[in-house]
Amino acid sequence: MEQRVAKLIDRFAEVEMLLGKPEVFSDQKAYKELTREHSYLSQIKEAWSHLQKIEKQLKEDVDLSKEETDEELLAMLSEEIETLEKEVLGARNKVETLLVPPDPDDNRNTIVEVRAGTGGDEAALFVGDIIRMYQLYAAKCGWKWELLSSAESEIGGFKEHIMVLSGPSVHRMMQYEAGTHRVQRVPETETQGRVHTSAVTIAVLMEPDEKEAVDLDERDLKIDTYRASGAGGQHVNTTDSAVRITHIPTGMVAYCQQERSQHKNRDKAMRLLSAKIADEERRQSQKERADLRQSQVGTGDRSERIRTYNYSQNRITDHRIDLTLYKLEMVMEGDLEEITESLVAHFYQLKLASS
Repeated sequence: MEQRVAKLIDRFAEVEMLLGKPEVFSDQKAYKELTREHSYLSQIKEAWSHLQKIEKQLKEDVDLSKEETDEELLAMLSEEIETLEKEVLGARNKVETLLVPPDPDDNRNTIVEVRAGTGGDEAALFVGDIIRMYQLYAAKCGWKWELLSSAESEIGGFKEHIMVLSGPSVHRMMQYEAGTHRVQRVPETETQGRVHTSAVTIAVLMEPDEKEAVDLDERDLKIDTYRASGAGGQHVNTTDSAVRITHIPTGMVAYCQQERSQHKNRDKAMRLLSAKIADEERRQSQKERADLRQSQVGTGDRSERIRTYNYSQNRITDHRIDLTLYKLEMVMEGDLEEITESLVAHFYQLKLASS
C-alpha cells in the first residue's frame, strides 16, 4: 500500500504543477480532468497524512509505556493505545477504500448462484456452508438477502441455491466471489478419517436496473409448471406450483419452486431470467466484463478453482492473489472482509495496468 500511495502523491505534485501552467485553461476538457484528479489525489494525500500521524502517536505511546512505572499513567497510556489502534485500523481502511475509486455499479443488487460440483453429497453440504457464510457476511455488512430458488439435497445442503443480496457496496465486494471453490475435509459420513476433495461453482450476476430493464416477449418464453421436489416430507408441495421458464432465443433457463404460489414462483423465475439475459447483453457489449465472466464459472471440476478451503489445516487460500489465511473457522462465520477487500484492490490494479 505504501508504494501505491507514494506514486499517487508524486502524481499529486505533478497535477498541481500542470494546473499552475496558464496554457491548461485553453483546453477545458483537460482542465476538468486534471481538477477531478487533483480532488481525488488530495483526498488520498490527506487520508495518508492522517494515518501516518496517528501511527506515529501510537508508536510513541507504546515506547513510553515500556519505560513508564507509574500505574496510573500506565493505565491512561493503555487506554490511549487501545483507542489509537482502532483509529489506525479505521484510517488504514479509509486509505485502502480511496485507492479503489467508487464505481456506478458498486451498490447494485447482486444475485449469487451456488451449485454443487464434483463431490456428490459432500459438495451439496458445502453449498449449504457457503450460503451460510455469505449470509453471515451480509449481516455484518448491513445487507439484506432474499431467496430466489433452491434445490435441497437428500442428506442436507443444496444441489443449488440462488439468492439476491442488496445493500451498500454489495456488488463491489461480491463480484469476485464467482468461480469454483474447492473444499478439502473429512466428510461426516467418512468412517476412516480420509480427507475428501469436492467443489462448488459460484456465479455472480447484477440484477438489471431501470436503464437495463429487459423486455421479455411472452412469445419468446416457454413456461412449464411442475410439482416441486425436495428432501421429502413438508418440503415437497402437492400442487404444480414450481415454474420453469425457457427464453427460446437464447436458450437460457430459470426456475423457482420455493413459494407455494405458482404466481410468486413465476415472478422470481422471471427476475432471475432477466438478470441472466441482462448479464449476457453486458458481456456482448463490454469485452472487459466478458473476459472476466468467462473466467468466473468453470465446470465444477476439482482442477478448476479460485479458492481452497482446507479444514484440517484451518486454512483458506485464494489462488488469484496468493492470499493464505489460517483462520478458516472465522471466515466461515462471515469474516470475509480481508479477502473481499484484497480482491477489490487487486483487480483494480489489474484494470489500471491494462488501461
